Amino acid sequence: MSDKEKADVKLLLEALIVGICTGIIIGLFRYGISQTTGFWLNTFRLAHNNAMWLIAIVVGFIATDVIAGYFVKQYPHVGGSGIPEVKLQLEGKLSLRWFPILWRKFISSILVIGTGLFLGPEGPSLQLGSNIGQGVSEGFKQNKTNSRVLLATGAASGLSAAFGAPLSGVLFMLETIFHNFSPRVGINALAGALASNFVTSNIFGQQPVLAIAYDHPFPVVLYWHLLILGIILGLLGHFYKMGLFSCKKLYAKIEFLPHWLLGLIPLAILIPIAYFLPLITGPGSRLILDLPEMVTKTGWIMLGTLVFFYLLRLVFSIISYDSGLPSGVFLPVLTMGALIGAIYGLFMVQLHLLPRVLVVNLIIFSMAGSFAAVIRAPFTAIILITEMVGSLLHLMPLAVVAFIALFTDQLLGGKPIYDSLAQAMEGKNGVSKTASGYGDQLTVPVYESSQLVGKKVAEIKWPKGTLVKVIHRSSQDIIPNGQTEILAGDMLVLAVDSGQRGEVYNAMIKLQEVKFDG
Repeated sequence: MSDKEKADVKLLLEALIVGICTGIIIGLFRYGISQTTGFWLNTFRLAHNNAMWLIAIVVGFIATDVIAGYFVKQYPHVGGSGIPEVKLQLEGKLSLRWFPILWRKFISSILVIGTGLFLGPEGPSLQLGSNIGQGVSEGFKQNKTNSRVLLATGAASGLSAAFGAPLSGVLFMLETIFHNFSPRVGINALAGALASNFVTSNIFGQQPVLAIAYDHPFPVVLYWHLLILGIILGLLGHFYKMGLFSCKKLYAKIEFLPHWLLGLIPLAILIPIAYFLPLITGPGSRLILDLPEMVTKTGWIMLGTLVFFYLLRLVFSIISYDSGLPSGVFLPVLTMGALIGAIYGLFMVQLHLLPRVLVVNLIIFSMAGSFAAVIRAPFTAIILITEMVGSLLHLMPLAVVAFIALFTDQLLGGKPIYDSLAQAMEGKNGVSKTASGYGDQLTVPVYESSQLVGKKVAEIKWPKGTLVKVIHRSSQDIIPNGQTEILAGDMLVLAVDSGQRGEVYNAMIKLQEVKFDG
């Protein structure tokens, strides 16, 4: 066995360690959220019989926000989903201390999500996994390249453990964070994701997170519904993202509260919602699982109720997330998609244009469409819903709705939400752009449409301070010179300054852009 093969095996074993540790931490994390949610739901039930419990709820919510807000004040990157932070770390634009983030994110996310705010656990799970990956890489004293692989492995493992979806964890990492399908990252991330899912499956069982039965195939003659539904999901997903960034600006103008206590606003709004409508509180999984039963009821009243639920979740999920509390948007986005599918389906049933038994299909398809429009990760959307629902049936209609929703958002000029959030962070909270004097490297895939294809190394204006070290081509490693021609499918290994890795990353994206003639 060569030294390279030994190093690869060692890295794979470390990836398994990351996955196992992440599975344990996220298992405890999910259990903590479950127990905290049960506590608050029971407290609201008690408040119906004795109003004095409302005082305890108010005090408890204030304490929750003070604790979570103080942690965010200490370490700003504890707030939000954590996915933009992981993206920036992998791009070399951000350096974080993993352990202070880990335990603060763990405690604050359990406290916040457990209250019933319309927030999801997947973003924090992903960041917690990345923290573990960073910690393991430091423990084994890995080089910077392998450290990033383990960080990515931890992130994929965190998402896998949160949803019981190992394939989706890997796909999300490659499709949304890396924006390329790196075999080296993919193999190690898959090992970690499988290990973490194995651990959580032993804790919570093997039942899919959203086990919804739907046995009726969706007829091809009714695919016109999928086209309309995809357009609706794309439009609403686009407006959701606009609302998300607009509300952030409104929060920035608030002066009567310190910014680290802005979470008091959504928590105050939550009290009447949780008191009167406990079913629709939380990330949304309970509501999604109840929708198949709800859509069996006839009449415009149920349709109006679902519209009200959707509007409430749309507005309040934006208010909740933009407060800066530790949280995610995956599950809230899926919940809104499920509601749109139910609303559209029931409306068509009322018009006698759709059999009622197919409304459940639309609920499931719409979750993929909503995810694709907002997160801009169609492959992840299709596989995620497949894994969460636990059925390999009907991949074609899932893909159709996801594609149409994505295309609609793209026509409107929509951007991937985590790219936008990461860009908004650049230049803030420790995101460095200055040279460090320490060496690092960046691996860049060459796409078929790239303007690099067919050019010699000497013909390309590389970013300042960049050196092409190696070209991975198929199973060969080529040491290039100025006359080496770059081909589609090559993987370029660039030597860069660690402090300027982010700038080089951005410059290489521009170099990769397609150049149209004429």
